[in-house]
Amino acid sequence: ICGSENVKRKHSRSSNGSLGRAENKHLKNGDTEAVTLFEVVTMGRAAMQAVVDDWIDAYVADRDGALLDLISFFIQCSGCKGLVTAEMFQSRQDTDVMSKMVEDVDEDGGEYPLTTCGAYWKRFRSQFCEFVSVLVTQCQYSIVFDSYLMSTLISLLTELSDSRVRAFRHTCTLAGMKLISALVNVGLNLSVSVDNSQRLHEVEQAKTPTKRAVPRLERIRRKISELQDRKLEIENMMDAIFKGIFLKRYRDAVPEIRAICLEELAVWMRLYSSVFLNDSNLKYVGWMLYDKQSDVRLKCVLGLQTLYEDTQLSPKMDLFTVRFKERIVSMTLDKDHEVAVQAMRLVMVISQSCDEVLSQKDYSQLFQCVFASHRPLSATAGEFLCSRSVERPTRPLQALLAQMEAAVNRHSDAELLEAAARSYQSLCSEGSAWPSLASSNMDQLVQRWVRHLGTLLEEALKVSGFVTVEALRCVCYSTLWKLNTFGEVSSSRVSQAFMSLCDVLIAHNYQLLTWDPSAGAPLLYTLDPKLQKALLTFTVDHVFSGADTDTGESEVGASRQEDLHRRRNLLAAYCKLIVHSVLEMSMAAEIFKHYVKYFNDFGDIIKETLNRTRQMDKIESARTLVLCLQQLFLRLKQEQDSGNTCSSGVQTYSSIKELARRLSLTFGWDQVKSRESLAMIHRDGIDFVFQGFSQQAERHCPPYVSYLTILSEFSIKLLKPDKKTVYGYLQKYTGEHAINNREECWLPLIYYRASLQATGEGEDAVSFISSDASPSNPSRSSSARQLQTVLNEESMNKSFLLHFIF
Repeated sequence: ICGSENVKRKHSRSSNGSLGRAENKHLKNGDTEAVTLFEVVTMGRAAMQAVVDDWIDAYVADRDGALLDLISFFIQCSGCKGLVTAEMFQSRQDTDVMSKMVEDVDEDGGEYPLTTCGAYWKRFRSQFCEFVSVLVTQCQYSIVFDSYLMSTLISLLTELSDSRVRAFRHTCTLAGMKLISALVNVGLNLSVSVDNSQRLHEVEQAKTPTKRAVPRLERIRRKISELQDRKLEIENMMDAIFKGIFLKRYRDAVPEIRAICLEELAVWMRLYSSVFLNDSNLKYVGWMLYDKQSDVRLKCVLGLQTLYEDTQLSPKMDLFTVRFKERIVSMTLDKDHEVAVQAMRLVMVISQSCDEVLSQKDYSQLFQCVFASHRPLSATAGEFLCSRSVERPTRPLQALLAQMEAAVNRHSDAELLEAAARSYQSLCSEGSAWPSLASSNMDQLVQRWVRHLGTLLEEALKVSGFVTVEALRCVCYSTLWKLNTFGEVSSSRVSQAFMSLCDVLIAHNYQLLTWDPSAGAPLLYTLDPKLQKALLTFTVDHVFSGADTDTGESEVGASRQEDLHRRRNLLAAYCKLIVHSVLEMSMAAEIFKHYVKYFNDFGDIIKETLNRTRQMDKIESARTLVLCLQQLFLRLKQEQDSGNTCSSGVQTYSSIKELARRLSLTFGWDQVKSRESLAMIHRDGIDFVFQGFSQQAERHCPPYVSYLTILSEFSIKLLKPDKKTVYGYLQKYTGEHAINNREECWLPLIYYRASLQATGEGEDAVSFISSDASPSNPSRSSSARQLQTVLNEESMNKSFLLHFIF
């Protein structure tokens, strides 16, 4: 890409040239060569406003030379390899000159800046558009109205946008559309100025004749007239570009050009509705709703959304709505998924602003989209259904239930599951709207969904070897919706649904392990976080409810045994999801929290889950234990900091410490096998306690320092060399000189240090501190006594203990 002949200038020219402040190249002979506008804009090395200001200075000094620079800029942005000379500029009205400029450009396409690949050129479009916008903004109070700049620029862009060369049409159409958008902002500013001046005129006119300043009144009138003339001039410029470029290019053979025109038209109609928002212009959007390219249709739909969302503009679109409503409704079934989704959102907006436009037939067709195979479309349709059901509680839901029953009767097993999946999914995606539907006169209707659920899950099991992703998703969403929305359903049916769900997911996982590569690609389905959380919530609510059965009685009632058996089965089903990698291993953290409290009922299941996860990934299993303990600790700390009494669901400090001790015992006595996991637990715990703590800057102990006492329960499992390593890691945060051991807040640290220094068999932290105490070290002796008191006096007041620890 070559520059124009006015690129090379001496230093004296560059001082007031179009790029003096923006960018210069230094030559070997000491002269300075000003780079082209094209190079400065594409390189992005200077602020766009500075580039434009330099060009304006050059235009004031030599408008023909500066305008030649601007023309060269648009020619180069189009990928032209020719030279723009002063002679060509002077005779620019001759069409033969234009043909000389484009003689080296590929007419059929080829790469040019707007289509060139690579990170460098990806920024070009935004920089190019910014330049056009800033140019008009900086010139709006002066040279825009000199009848020379804009006239020349509009003529150039109009001529180039009508070229047979795609590069010129594409680049200059974009420039022309952005030029109108920039002029729209100028027109809006002038409108504001006119309104302000008119208010001043009214205030001055309302004064009594004796107080009225006639000269001031005349100045205001002249200003209003001048502003109105300028506004009219701006609108004439926009009209010239609209007729010269838009009306020719909105149906261009190149879809990118059509998309640019329709996208900007929507912007003009929204911002400058007094000029652009009329039936004459809206018809172009309506016609292009039928465009064969999905991107063009999408631009039209998105633009219409912004217009209908504005309550002041929507009344002006009544005729358009009547003429093109049928087409918009049909676009919800568009072959392009994104167009279909946005068309559904457009219909939602139209229904809110023009309630009576859509007929019952239209709603029936729209609500069928909850069965769509494309998830975003079915979810959007479900959102639409929920919004309509809140306004009219029975009719939409009744229609949908009738469609569901028809689907049940019409589809085969696998197809039925997929249809049910899409409907459940679309409704669950807007779960927050459903409580408003649970009125007494709707219960009977809703239960007809629930009665089908058991059958659906049984069918899923029958075809589990051949299920599709939607069938799997059906089981997940239907179970989630049923369990979370309708608690009155019998617990036995609910538990059966949950067990079936787990079986299907495990069967799917087994399918992946045994898949024959020669049979093609396997079915892949991963539970999203929402479903994983729903499964966990259900398990915790239905398994860990009530007290543990450590009653000392030899016999338990038959009903209690049956309930315990059901809860054990639910927990086992959930844990199998973890050990079979259906759920993330971190989802076991919530289960491990209940290891001690419910040890008699579920201890064997939880311990086996822990062992199996350790076999799968020792480090990830250890991280899950850390997550479990830290979550319990943080919840307790939050309760204490808020000044509230610990609720029944919050474990006490002593129970968390006991849980840590019991979890450490699961590592067994093979310390070599577990040394990496244990070291990670300690490092993570130390980082957790001392995050953001600086021993030089901080006078107080870290807020989580009491966690070290919990962490010390894992010290006994460390090998002697690993204890030294962990101790050294601890010292990076807390040097011996940095802490006053006489302060009670540091006792957990003292205790933890002692647990790392205790090397004898069976020696614990307290015994180590006690053995290290001597008359010459009274502070250490005092610390040992305090720790011994805190840890041994189980009958001491719990609130005092928590206050002491925290």
